[in-house]
Amino acid sequence: MGAPVIAAAALNSRTGRKILTGALLILALVAAVLLTPLVAIPFALAGSAASTVPTKLDTASVTNGEWSVPLAGGYSKGRGFGYNPVQGCGYCSTNHQGYDMAQGCGATIYAAGPGRVITAGSWQGYGNTVRIDHGGELVTLYGHMQWGSLRVSVGEEVAAGTPLGAEGNTGKSFGCHLHFEVQKSGTPVDPEPFMAGLGLQLK
Repeated sequence: MGAPVIAAAALNSRTGRKILTGALLILALVAAVLLTPLVAIPFALAGSAASTVPTKLDTASVTNGEWSVPLAGGYSKGRGFGYNPVQGCGYCSTNHQGYDMAQGCGATIYAAGPGRVITAGSWQGYGNTVRIDHGGELVTLYGHMQWGSLRVSVGEEVAAGTPLGAEGNTGKSFGCHLHFEVQKSGTPVDPEPFMAGLGLQLK
């Protein structure tokens, strides 16, 4: 076999390998493009779901010991404790027994302290409500939450920062807000000095 024939055979062999390698590379790229949605989309959806359903509040800036503020971040203050009539609301009590705070409809409401859930649902004029027994005849109440938003049930033990539900406008309410109430031996007490005594300043 002459040198030109050997050189041509080697060239054809190298060219064939290059073509085969190129074809395999193109096939691998096409497979990757086709399979990416099957792998990436479930992970993306799982990540999205995980980020939109908090299981515990990051209470680093609002917690003191075992207690925290029932809304994470900034909020608007509504009516405070005591005599506070509402203009244009005939069914709103003039003697307000809690502290109103709002971030907007749907904002997550968190347990202010550790205890056992004793109410989770419709309760008196508070609409969709959670009440937590903290022991020592101390109870906190979270009123006017959206229907269908509750994340806890009666008998459940919770810690400060446990998500309870979403801010709403149920019961005798006048716009979306959280009615936060503190009761000692069955009697409502002013939440501002109570929380201040725990080192947590309400507005």
